[in-house]
Amino acid sequence: MISVQDALAHCLALAQVLPPETVPLAQGAGRWMAVPATARRDQPPFPASAMDGYAVAGDPAVGDSFLVVGEAGAGHAFAGTIGPGEAARIFTGAPVPEGATRVVIQEDVRRDGDRITLTGTDGGANIRPRGQDFRAGDSLAPRLLRPNDLALLAAMNVAQVTVTRRPVVALVATGDELVMPGEEPGPDQIIASNGFALKAMIEAEGGLARMLPIARDTEAELETVLGLTEGADLIVTIGGASVGDHDLVGRTAGFAADFWKVAMRPGKPLMAGRLDGVPMLGLPGNPVSAIVCGHLFLLPMVRAMLGRPDAAPVPREARLTVDLPANGPRAHYMRARLAAGPAISPFDRQDSALLSILGQADALLIRPVDAPPCRAGDTVPYLPI
Repeated sequence: MISVQDALAHCLALAQVLPPETVPLAQGAGRWMAVPATARRDQPPFPASAMDGYAVAGDPAVGDSFLVVGEAGAGHAFAGTIGPGEAARIFTGAPVPEGATRVVIQEDVRRDGDRITLTGTDGGANIRPRGQDFRAGDSLAPRLLRPNDLALLAAMNVAQVTVTRRPVVALVATGDELVMPGEEPGPDQIIASNGFALKAMIEAEGGLARMLPIARDTEAELETVLGLTEGADLIVTIGGASVGDHDLVGRTAGFAADFWKVAMRPGKPLMAGRLDGVPMLGLPGNPVSAIVCGHLFLLPMVRAMLGRPDAAPVPREARLTVDLPANGPRAHYMRARLAAGPAISPFDRQDSALLSILGQADALLIRPVDAPPCRAGDTVPYLPI
């Protein structure tokens, strides 16, 4: 067996960054921007009014009177120049006229025909200087594009973004015991569940998942289903990675393993390597084991293929709410629940077949190899899930 850290290093070494592609900005949400984007203009592109009011020159005081000589609205600049004793009606976002030095807010003005008198002053210029937000030539670094980023890129006049191609992940569940949801299982069969969680996890991380037909426990059947993985960037098998007579994945023709078995629970029967040159990850068949290993190994591989620098999961810390005994020779990823503080409470039942417990969990409490006993109040590492 190898350590979790060594297994992750092997997995990340298999996951090469995929090539970039250019997509319209409207299709960029949730994509990894592969190269910096450069602003093509200043924002704002001119000194702009921050308020509705009147643009005036100089340093006006309460009681001063001005002649209104024009109006400036958003998208409609006032073409003239504001001189002493003059004002232009102006609205938020409009270009500030030449000669104006401040915008007096409309609440501080009394208007009578084409003249205004200042009744108060907030003391501010209320002008957004040109380039206050960003300048032409400023850049936005590679990142996972959120809705806020799309607004920024649009303001930068960037119509297309260069993003990493989404990795295509082929999911192959194996086993005679499995049937799909909605089918009628035999007396010795169960419902295939792992693939649905893994597909959702992959796609939430930016990949594209293809769920292939269940591969039955014969070499010919497995070879047939694996033949459907053509074009995938990563092949993930679920089950068939243990040591039983029917665990065929490790004996698949063309498969070269980097490792087999990891010192962890749940998830000891895990393997990775290449199948005819394509990265392949063999997950355990136990439901919780497969999903936990998905968080620890599969999602980091997807992130690495996208070119993300934060591919490896980074543990956080929380205060333990109960006593825990010493751990053994395998790292234990305990299903747990977080509370304010943050505080963390592991569930009493940790059987790797209990999906109902995993459904209530929002964290994996990490017990390192040979960790000593912990007391309530101790700080412990965890991963959010």
